[in-house]
Amino acid sequence: MKGIELSHLFYRNVVRPWLNKTFPDLRHDAGLFGYGSELLGFDDDMSRDHNWGPRVQLVIGKADFEASAPAIVNGFDTVKPQSFLGEPIGYRSRPHPPIVADDALGHPNHGLEVFTADGILRTRLALAAHTPLDGPTWLSLSEQRLLELTAGEIFHHGLGELARLRDTFGHCPRDVVLYKLAAQWRRIADEQAFVGRAGHVGDDLGSRIIAARLVRDVMQLCFLLEGRYPPYAKWFGSAFARLVGARTLSPLLAAALAADTWERRQAHLAEACLAVAEMHAPAGFSFSVTPRIGPYFGRPFQTINAEEISADLAAAITDPSLRGLPVIGSIDQITDATPLIVAPERARRAMAALYSGGKDD
Repeated sequence: MKGIELSHLFYRNVVRPWLNKTFPDLRHDAGLFGYGSELLGFDDDMSRDHNWGPRVQLVIGKADFEASAPAIVNGFDTVKPQSFLGEPIGYRSRPHPPIVADDALGHPNHGLEVFTADGILRTRLALAAHTPLDGPTWLSLSEQRLLELTAGEIFHHGLGELARLRDTFGHCPRDVVLYKLAAQWRRIADEQAFVGRAGHVGDDLGSRIIAARLVRDVMQLCFLLEGRYPPYAKWFGSAFARLVGARTLSPLLAAALAADTWERRQAHLAEACLAVAEMHAPAGFSFSVTPRIGPYFGRPFQTINAEEISADLAAAITDPSLRGLPVIGSIDQITDATPLIVAPERARRAMAALYSGGKDD
């Protein structure tokens, strides 16, 4: 059984009947969000050794939280079963203990947690309810964190707050996507010729490393075009395989990684870049330039006109908070360092420092 199904049954058969009896007037949402491979449906037998088991997160109003959250969490501890469908109740081997804060509360003995909507924003994204969601703020939000909030499942809609949060953060605004697309093509423009240049001097390992970086960049483009947040490295390829564009791109990218010469490697990468460029218009991001493959300034390296594509996408941005920003990318495009990705306040400070130099001329 998948973890999301286990937790849904846990809510329906154990948590909900107890709530109906003990807190019959409590308006709440119930679901699963945050950490866990089961939120994406990628959990398997190996997943059960940590962060796996029956668990439910409730979202209630602020007044109800202040009045009832401790009674809910502590009260459930006294009536919980020792196991559910053969799985033990509690945080066995979990490196992520339940949050205990002013607006979020859990207990290590069981998997029932209680939040307010403001508590979810604060603990997952380090945002206050009144924080304006302007362009730079969106760029500071790691897509892994956004995925953790918007993946999973809602088991019960009694308050509407969990659905509202998922609607708000489920997709980046169009101009934010345009900026990210422009930055992603800029990354490709900066490195694509190096696959051939490294190979040309006999550095096959270096050529392969650069090719792998570019493969990831093309995959990231596909996530952006389809409006999906990519997970971190463990599930990146698995999630990519679910995208529509993967049917076209996967064979080309696999061929680039498997190529035994830099000439074949760069040819497959160029073909993949052209294919993903041609996916932009159907996704609603048309160019005024024509994507084309050609030699890199007369050198024998096949590249796409990525710099022109990047500039064209950036020119289409209308949001004044983004228009003219240096095309350096969002937090995920700048780094995949875990200490930044999992610490949204730190990420926001880092992004503010990067953009403090002002607008491009």
